[in-house]
Amino acid sequence: MDPLGRLTPRERDVLREMAEGHTNAAVAARLFVSLSAVEKHINAISDTLELPGGTGHSRRVLAVLRYPDS
Repeated sequence: MDPLGRLTPRERDVLREMAEGHTNAAVAARLFVSLSAVEKHINAISDTLELPGGTGHSRRVLAVLRYPDS
């Protein structure tokens, strides 16, 4: 299964908002959730998409690059 297909609907919402260039705080406001919830969703997205961590990579940017509508 495609990794994007394993994202929950809410994770896809968060990823879409990220791809539109919104900050975490803006994503939280637009989706009516807490900032910590957005951060947890972003971590889950990164894990589900098996994005590399560590120095030299922005997992947020890598996630957005995988989003099909970006």
